[in-house]
Amino acid sequence: MPTYTPPLRDMQFVMHELLNVTADLKTIPRHADIDADTINAVLEEGGKFASEVIFPLNISGDTEGCTHDKVTHAVTTPKGFKQAYHKYIEGGWAALSCDPEYGGQGLPLVVNQCFYEMMNSANQAWTMYPGLTHGAYAALAAHGTDEQKKTYLHKMTSGEWTGTMCLTEPHCGTDLGLMRTKAEPQPDGSYRITGNKIFISAGEHDITDNIIHLVLARLPDAPPGIKGVSLFIVPKFRVNADGSLGERNGIYCGGLEHKMGIHGNATAQIVIDNAYGTMVGAPNKGMNGMFVMMNAARLGVGNQSLGLTEVAYQNALAYAKDRIQMRSLSGAKAKDKPADPIIVHPDVRKMLLTAKAYAEGGRALSVFCAVLLDKAHYHPDEKTRKDSDEMLSLLTPIVKAFITDNGHISTNACMQVFGGHGFIKEWGMEQYVRDNRINMIYEGTNTIQSLDLLGRKILGNNGATLKKFGKLIAALVEEEGVNEKMSEFINPIAYLGDKVTKFTTEIGFKGFQNPDEVGAAAVDYLRVVGHMVFGYFWARMAQVALREIANGNTDPFYVAKLQTARFYFARLFPETASLMLTARTGSKVLLDTDAALA
Repeated sequence: MPTYTPPLRDMQFVMHELLNVTADLKTIPRHADIDADTINAVLEEGGKFASEVIFPLNISGDTEGCTHDKVTHAVTTPKGFKQAYHKYIEGGWAALSCDPEYGGQGLPLVVNQCFYEMMNSANQAWTMYPGLTHGAYAALAAHGTDEQKKTYLHKMTSGEWTGTMCLTEPHCGTDLGLMRTKAEPQPDGSYRITGNKIFISAGEHDITDNIIHLVLARLPDAPPGIKGVSLFIVPKFRVNADGSLGERNGIYCGGLEHKMGIHGNATAQIVIDNAYGTMVGAPNKGMNGMFVMMNAARLGVGNQSLGLTEVAYQNALAYAKDRIQMRSLSGAKAKDKPADPIIVHPDVRKMLLTAKAYAEGGRALSVFCAVLLDKAHYHPDEKTRKDSDEMLSLLTPIVKAFITDNGHISTNACMQVFGGHGFIKEWGMEQYVRDNRINMIYEGTNTIQSLDLLGRKILGNNGATLKKFGKLIAALVEEEGVNEKMSEFINPIAYLGDKVTKFTTEIGFKGFQNPDEVGAAAVDYLRVVGHMVFGYFWARMAQVALREIANGNTDPFYVAKLQTARFYFARLFPETASLMLTARTGSKVLLDTDAALA
């Protein structure tokens, strides 16, 4: 059976030593009183909830899955899920970062981010039930009417009601302009909505009394394509004027998907049959509200893979120290045993360090983005809000695609450490591989993320935001450029930063002549920029570690951080060279293939 220990020490390092998040938070009036001790105390308790309450349900939830009653349309979650959710509500965890106006605790989003990482490590399938609610909450908070906020947000804040996002239809996923779900206006200002949605995570369940579905649909006079999409609240149960639950609405689960992973989460086929709904935002402007949810979800999905990478690494490390097999090539290391622990073998260490480097690099980026989100939402200075939002927009597809791709690499590597035992269910490793796989697909496939990064976020503004991130790298290079001990970390990112500028210009020029060139280069390009971003954070982490060691700090944590940084730059970062080579081969070798793909 797997185990899990919340990585509180590394979280504290990232927040307080690397990024000094409290300094940023103190510039935001609503967080002015927050301090490191408060953050640490909250996360310590959150780690206990994750490891003690929902982690023990991970394998059993995967084995049991969800069940659907075809007559009543009810969905039952695995044993223990509902009880765990009640503990989640009782502990006030649902309200952690929500607005006090709606009963929230008003803690920084960065605290919620770290809490969710731990829950994702413990049980991704379970965590998706409350997780999706945060996206729906954010969309309503941003675009809902006062009446809608009054009706729904208090219950969503408390966790008494959950939320979903209903986008995908059987014939369209990413291309939402093809959507067929219809919304008919009613004399009282409401709408009657009819259609079918698929792949709706947490779309039906028994853990709360009501589910608040946010549904994309078309008005009768809607213009074609994405410009004719509107957003609606369609609750499972209608809500009476006094806040009590009224009649059952015409929205129900027609079936559950049988999936590769996340078996404990109900992935529902949703039938919408003349259901009551109210519009969120303006007619035909539904994507404005949906993008709030989608962007929150994309950051959340990156966090899911971060959590799985961490727990897979912890278990692979423990196994590698315990499992004896063969002798070290350089001579016996455990002479009192018939064979050496497999951690002595170089390739086993490579697999372990790959997962560790990707987990710790991903954590630094995720926390950085969470602070940007806090500043984008709540900072009193308009320019700071705008700049933070712009940087977050650039980094969101990297969080989603790079961290989830790395999660795939890492969970597979960790399963490999177990050898044949990794393939066996009770060890838990194969589940991490299966559960992670969806993270590369939903909320916009990683190819979509790469097109978003290169086409919209970089070429769309002539690289202006990318240059702003480049200035962060340049400042670090200037600060540490003459420090010999930092050269092994500084030189690679300085070199890559220069290469990326030229690389981007080259692809942009080719794309201007032929847009397929952007599509052909995009996936490789995102991975290059992902490494540049990770490289920046790993160089900064090495900087802190070297400083602490120089000051006489004997905590082995800093030596470990330094060793992991060296591994990252030596073994993972050089991937950028081959990626730029493959990206430069262009679209012809992909598209001039009609005979090959006949």
